[in-house]
Amino acid sequence: MRTKVAVAVGFSIAAVAVAAVIAGWWVLSGNMNAAYYTQVDNARTEELESRGGVIDPTGGMSLLYRLPAYDEQGNGREVSFGTERQLREGAYLKLEVEPIRGVVGWEEVSFDELPQEVQAHLDGPVRP
Repeated sequence: MRTKVAVAVGFSIAAVAVAAVIAGWWVLSGNMNAAYYTQVDNARTEELESRGGVIDPTGGMSLLYRLPAYDEQGNGREVSFGTERQLREGAYLKLEVEPIRGVVGWEEVSFDELPQEVQAHLDGPVRP
């Protein structure tokens, strides 16, 4: 009887461990990425100083942006990400955001490529 209980407990622990590994892989492999959109505001940057050493917490980035960003439904949140150089003022960015790692990539897009719900939150392009 004790061996049956021990075997059942062992299988339960193994099943939970396998499920945790699969869930972790799913999240870290980019399957939970979300697209957010923002507009560059260079007044909302902070200069980062590298402390050197074996592990550089700045990742070699010299600027930190903290910007409001919106998902495709127009839900907002603040995102932060580092860059090596100042980005073009007023540019629209599509950000690739992972749950744990944060912003892992971005690309510049035009105002017309933004979802309607996002356009309502951002300044439109200046037309001559």
